[in-house]
Formats: sequence, C-alpha cells, structure tokens
Amino acid sequence: MKLNRFYKATQFLMITLTAALMLGACASSPKIFVNQDPNADFTTYKTYNFMPRLGTDDKTGYHSILSQYLMNSTSQELEARGYIKADNPDLSVDFELHTQEKIRSTSSPSMAGGYYGRGYGVYGGYETTVTQYTEGTLSILLIDTTTKKEQLVWEVAAQGRITDAVRKDLESRVTQVVTDLFTHFPYYASGFVPPEPTTSKK
Repeated sequence: MKLNRFYKATQFLMITLTAALMLGACASSPKIFVNQDPNADFTTYKTYNFMPRLGTDDKTGYHSILSQYLMNSTSQELEARGYIKADNPDLSVDFELHTQEKIRSTSSPSMAGGYYGRGYGVYGGYETTVTQYTEGTLSILLIDTTTKKEQLVWEVAAQGRITDAVRKDLESRVTQVVTDLFTHFPYYASGFVPPEPTTSKK
C-alpha cells in the first residue's frame, strides 16, 4: 500500500513538473513571424536610415530609450551585411511595439490528501491558478523609399511575454531579440561580398 501511494504521488509530481517546464520553455521562446513583398528586389538596396519618428517613440523631438536600443542593434545587423547609413536611404527602418494584457488559467493535480479508490491516497483533485501577464509584439519594418510611394518590403515580428526580467535588463534583451530577428533576413547590400565563415583549426 505504501509503495502504491508513493508511486501515485511521484506520478502526479512528474506531470506537474513537466507541465511547468513546458510553460517555461514557451514563455522564454518568442514566436517569430516574417512577411516580405514578393516583388521587392533586394539586390538593389545599399543604404539605410531610420524614420524621423519611430513607432516606438511617444513624442516628437527625441527617441525613447527603447528606440535607441533598437536603432543601435539594428545598425549593427545591417552594417554587418554591408548596408551604409545615409541621408537619402534606399531603405527606411521603423519599429512598432504593441502590448496586450492577458489572463492564463492553468490546472494542476493537487498534492493534498484525499480518497483515491478504496484506499487513502495523495490525490486531491485539481487546483486552478489564474495569472495575468503582458504579451508584447515587437516588429521591425524595412520600407523602400526609392519610389514615389513608400513601400513596405520586409517585416519581422517577435511575440512573447514582457516580464520584470525583460524590463530590468532591457538593453541586452533588445540586442538578443534583434539578433534573433535578423537571422530571418537573408540579404546583403548590393555589391557587398560577405566574409567567408571562419572554421576552427584542430
């Protein structure tokens, strides 16, 4: 009987821990979405700059701290691909951030004592936990400014939770997100020859 109780308690504990680990993995890995204009010719773009007023700026006249981090990281990614910052660019960069308050309800096996079958076991039903969190969607937009009508040619977005850890370490988190997003940008500036990948010698 004792072994049976121990087995049941261990089984429910493993289910609870597995669910927690799965939720943690989902929360730490944002969803990424990419859209592209199929008619855009990326072989012609050489230069870039940022929109005078970015979507992540609250007021005109200055850039928010978030915008500054995004601009620094995006400049590094584009210049590593051969793009040059210019006053009259081929591509203008913009950012957007949308947030939404959400509620998640989860149920997990309770470890409280209770009747299980004919014997006294550890199963006590399910406990429901309700949590409120902020979900954010950060987008990077590349806009073709070489034509009379500006045209959005590439967009990438990351969707995930905005936690206190993100807010406290905003600069490094923004740098990491921008780096991850640009792994989905396979283009180089016109005429730029990417460096050969380095291989470690054994």
